[in-house]
Amino acid sequence: MTENVVPLFKEPTTEDTTPTPTADAPKALRPVRVFKQTGRAMATVVGHDRTKSAGRAVVRHTSYVLGGTRIVTRRAWDGRTGARYERMLRAAEAAGNYEAAGEWEERLHRFRSDRHRRRMDLLMAPEKVVKGAAYGAGGSLGALIAVGIALAIANKDASDVFTPLMALVELIRLLVTLVAILWGPLVAFGPWLALAGVWAVGRQRGAAPQWALPTNARSDDAGAPITPSIVVTALRDLGVAPLRNAIKEMGDAGAAMLGPIRIAGCGVEVDVTLPSGVSTLEVQGRRRKLAENLARHEHEVFITLPTAARTVRLWIADSGALDEPIGPSPLVTDETMTADYTKGRAPWGQDLRGDAATLSLYQRHLLITGLSNQGKTAALRALALWLALDRRVEFRVADLKGVGDWGMFDGLATVLIQGPTDEHVIKTTEMVEGLVEEMERRIQAPPGTKFDPLILIVDEAQVAFMCPAAGEDKRPYGGAKATSRYFMAARKVHNQGRAVDVLLWEGTQDPTDQNLPKLVREGAHTRISLALGTESQARMALGDKAVDGGAAPHLLRQGLDKGTVVVASDGIKIPAGQASITVRTHYIDTDTATLIAERAKALRDGVATLTAVENTSAVDALADIGSVLGDASKMLTQEVLQRLAQKNPGEYREWTFSDLRQVLEAADAAPRKSDGRMVVDGRRVANALARRDAEGPESAAQ
Repeated sequence: MTENVVPLFKEPTTEDTTPTPTADAPKALRPVRVFKQTGRAMATVVGHDRTKSAGRAVVRHTSYVLGGTRIVTRRAWDGRTGARYERMLRAAEAAGNYEAAGEWEERLHRFRSDRHRRRMDLLMAPEKVVKGAAYGAGGSLGALIAVGIALAIANKDASDVFTPLMALVELIRLLVTLVAILWGPLVAFGPWLALAGVWAVGRQRGAAPQWALPTNARSDDAGAPITPSIVVTALRDLGVAPLRNAIKEMGDAGAAMLGPIRIAGCGVEVDVTLPSGVSTLEVQGRRRKLAENLARHEHEVFITLPTAARTVRLWIADSGALDEPIGPSPLVTDETMTADYTKGRAPWGQDLRGDAATLSLYQRHLLITGLSNQGKTAALRALALWLALDRRVEFRVADLKGVGDWGMFDGLATVLIQGPTDEHVIKTTEMVEGLVEEMERRIQAPPGTKFDPLILIVDEAQVAFMCPAAGEDKRPYGGAKATSRYFMAARKVHNQGRAVDVLLWEGTQDPTDQNLPKLVREGAHTRISLALGTESQARMALGDKAVDGGAAPHLLRQGLDKGTVVVASDGIKIPAGQASITVRTHYIDTDTATLIAERAKALRDGVATLTAVENTSAVDALADIGSVLGDASKMLTQEVLQRLAQKNPGEYREWTFSDLRQVLEAADAAPRKSDGRMVVDGRRVANALARRDAEGPESAAQ
């Protein structure tokens, strides 16, 4: 009969190649095996959830005791000294509130005077105590004897004279006995009661670190209402040592940094005056951590800089409020709405407070930029649709994406170019140059002449700047240099167009110095940005002043914050002290935009829309150079440029030596040196004109 025998050790497998410590195994391997088993066991124990929970509990309750002890000690010290008054005095001085500082200084002086008087009284206390005790004992003894005499007379028993005295002695004995009984338990349990007391204080004040708190305790405050204590705690745990130390020194007065917490739209707003030694940039640079400390997502906390020194303004959204869509545009809901270019404001969306955000477009060049597919075209088109309800406004539109986003302007705009090719860029460039001619015509008109507004919109303008095509005069259409026809035409409109209501609106993607030159982006009065990838792009889009003041389109969430824009403009109401404002724009889809465009067309007599602008005034640069030379055999290049600018300011005012050299080199009449100075040779220019005339008239097209 066989019996089931349970082996003491399992058989070695391929997963366990270490020899088991059997009798046949080498004795030298047994400690190694035991050491590995012990290490694995310890690792299992240390990494177990229960071990981690126990460790957090130990740290948490220890922190409660230590923190509570520190708080109680600080309170006791504050009660005995003038430390509290000194802290409040320093806080008032740091905030620049010298009136409050003077008041706290006066309170500190009164406290010290009262304390000195109490100490002097304490020096005289022993003598007063002795006298008081003697008088009290004599009086009490006399009173008791008087009571005893009264009892003796009443009871006709002389022994009752001492009955009250014996009752007092018995009371004293009873009290001594009671103290003797209670003294032991008090000595035994007193320290534990004190420990429990400081633990409770530490727990109430949240003295434990966040990671040591239970999971449910850490998540309970998610989305909770913002209170002064929550804001102060969030700032204390921000990781800025001077700020943390200053708040600790303030004690219960940490909220003195805060202004009133105000309801602001779908959130709250509070101004924080930072202590001395803490810069606003340190707080701005920790936006994510501050948001997490406030139990919010990063996009739900905005930090701006008001006019007051060393102050940051926090706008904290209600949890999840920014993910809720805003209502439809008034352009959709009010079919009777009209526009006024001069005095009106376009209903564009809502600011973070929930108030209507309206934008004035009067005499303001506009630039809007952002990453692809963030709602740039829809935001720009919404402004144009509102302005189209003013029948005086003429539109010329170039959509260099060419997918029909601006198709509803057919019959509304006098020119509509749609397409992304070089040919479309050439037509767009000629349209902008035509705008320059119209601008110069208006400038040269008699004073007081009134003109209707003329708005030229170029969507996806980066296509124009990056276009490699060049004309017959070798001048490129695209580029960011003075030789670029599109660039120079845009600059001319920016320089003078505003005064005669000739405006340029541009929309572009992913701004860089190549697809959005600095001189062009800085020529816009209203600068708008959707979500961007980097802070450097944000500075290109809005300018250094706006970004330094808190504008952060690079912190908007790509894909989630579609239609949310950051605006830097004097055409929109911006809170005092801020350089920008964040707006959630109304979305108008293409079908609805078409309906609004039909309403705008009904206000007009009918507009014939062209797909290109005929270039009727193309200049002949070489002939103009020959004209200003006249009979001169040579002329300084500087003088030639001056005479060209006088002859045709619109075309040649911005010309440089490089522009002049390119035209002359293309005609084989390059400038030369004479007496150490660059001159234009009149004979060479005359020969070049003669050769061109001999070749045929088509060669004169420049």
